[in-house]
Amino acid sequence: MKKPFYTLVIAILVLVFRCGAQTLFTYGSHAVDVSEFQRAYQKNNPGAAGNKEKSIREYLGLYINSKLKIAAAYEQRLDSLPALKEEIRNIREQIIGNYLIDPEGMNLLMKEAFERSQKDIRVSHIFIPVKSKTDTAEAAGKIKAAYTELKNGKSFEEVALAYSQDPSVKINKGDIGFITVFSLPYYFESAIYSLRPGNYSQPVKSDIGYHIFKNSAERKAAGRVRAAQILLGFPPGSDETIKKKTGRLADSLYQLLQKGADFAALAKEFSNDYISAASGGMMQEFGVGAYDPAFEQAAFGLKKDGEISQPVLTEYGYHIIKRITKAEIPSSPDDKSFALNLKTRIEQDERIESVKEKLYQRIITTAGFKESAYNRDDLWKFSDSLLNRAVFGQSLTVSGETPLFRLGEKMMTALDWIAYAQSNRYSPDGSGLIAYPDLLEKFKRFVATEYYRENLEKYNDDFRIQMNEFKDGTLFFEIMTREVWNKAQTDSAGQQNFFEKNKNKYNWKQSAAALIFYCTDTSVASDARKMAADSNFSREEILKRFGDKIVVDSGRFELEQIPGYKKEPIAAGKVTGISRNSGDETATFARIVKMYTKPEPKNFADARGAVINDYQEELDKRWTDELKKKYPVKVDERVLKTLFK
Repeated sequence: MKKPFYTLVIAILVLVFRCGAQTLFTYGSHAVDVSEFQRAYQKNNPGAAGNKEKSIREYLGLYINSKLKIAAAYEQRLDSLPALKEEIRNIREQIIGNYLIDPEGMNLLMKEAFERSQKDIRVSHIFIPVKSKTDTAEAAGKIKAAYTELKNGKSFEEVALAYSQDPSVKINKGDIGFITVFSLPYYFESAIYSLRPGNYSQPVKSDIGYHIFKNSAERKAAGRVRAAQILLGFPPGSDETIKKKTGRLADSLYQLLQKGADFAALAKEFSNDYISAASGGMMQEFGVGAYDPAFEQAAFGLKKDGEISQPVLTEYGYHIIKRITKAEIPSSPDDKSFALNLKTRIEQDERIESVKEKLYQRIITTAGFKESAYNRDDLWKFSDSLLNRAVFGQSLTVSGETPLFRLGEKMMTALDWIAYAQSNRYSPDGSGLIAYPDLLEKFKRFVATEYYRENLEKYNDDFRIQMNEFKDGTLFFEIMTREVWNKAQTDSAGQQNFFEKNKNKYNWKQSAAALIFYCTDTSVASDARKMAADSNFSREEILKRFGDKIVVDSGRFELEQIPGYKKEPIAAGKVTGISRNSGDETATFARIVKMYTKPEPKNFADARGAVINDYQEELDKRWTDELKKKYPVKVDERVLKTLFK
């Protein structure tokens, strides 16, 4: 069969809007505009060199033939077959996730994340916590006072020591070390990366309090490090005596390592980081802003793989760090692996919410969102009656059928809201029930996302084009299977008749009777070849010795089918050299049994494989000719010639 020939052809089947476009060709009552063909040609012939006119005309022939066959598939209503409809539904589910994020918003986040990844910023921090709602005014007053002190010229260190309630401020004077993209919550990161070196931010409010950040210094991104560590941790409540004793042990272990002791063995025996200790101290790869500044400074300060740091003191204990590898941050946004990593991290980060919000606003604007008139207090009471079994001594204006809002053609009622609330009213972070107004907003966004998902072809041209491509490709394979491939394979009488009419095409070239050995790798092939070269070993004995590591094919083969025939002379009794397949590391060789040096006709059995391929082409040609009569093709040469320029 020649299905591989058609795998490229189906990729050309791209449907687009034709409004105002020039028609390149028609087939029956169908028309294809020049932009549709041009997009398909450019997609499948990137950077085509040579004779452009010849290339386009040849491609146009394939394109037209494919269109004819798909038209026949639609006429036979193959698109209504349950199996094909299910296959297309499955394809849709597989690819739709790539289109449920606003592409423009995602591109902006990707650009921003890449630019921020190129530098690290050393950050100083003032923190005023808000422990309860009653503390808010007091905390706001303190952060305002701290900000005023900074504006009046006091140093950031002085103000941090005077105002910040970060537990580590007495040690670090507000300096929290270097950070990079994804090190901190997005709104902190954005506040910091908007600052020039030496500048500080206005107060930033978070869920836990107020913050002021300073950009103390910048540097080129330090990259990412894979390291192993031995942590000698301080037990809770450790006094100076215990800390000094721990430091002496750290020094002793460091000296042992300098004399060649095994790092992994010492980590397993002594490290208090029990997760990494189990794997010989190995840690996950990390960037700046992930650990204590002193730890990071030591880890990133190691100059080469395998280098070991002296003991590093942090609030957790003493660390001995071994550098395993260090990776630089790519400097080009075109680095595909790095771009994919950024995209994955963005999708898992809170910053993606801004893109989702933008998409939500676009959906409700485009689809048409209209809220109905209803009493919200009664909706909450109605919800309580069903979700919490509350009883109210008054009638409510809201019932299950009460419309809440319409999105496009979809009307959502109070019962739809209840069904959503029943499954989603508890906060994922375990903080308890979500307030009804907030939950209703989540419900609207859920409905909008589902509506967009169900109607994505209306809103995203790229998705519609790709789905039409998959659909037409599926129909193409189905009708080719029915009209050509299956017939060519199963019509034994037709094969025989075709062979009899074309016998002169099927002749043996120089050939050999041979055993061809297909081996799992070169090591197996080497051992098997030694046995094959010894006439005392039969094919069966070789197969018994290697089991499923070898497959043997026997028969008459033309010389170009025999592995290694171009590298060495082939003769009866000879075992060819080993040919290795670089794609999967398999290896082949052959044992030659008999040579046939003169050309001679093939019988039907010997020619059957080639006959089927040729018969398939004949069936395809006959059918295509019939389709051209059914759907007459007319190409506008004037329009076509504009593509040659």
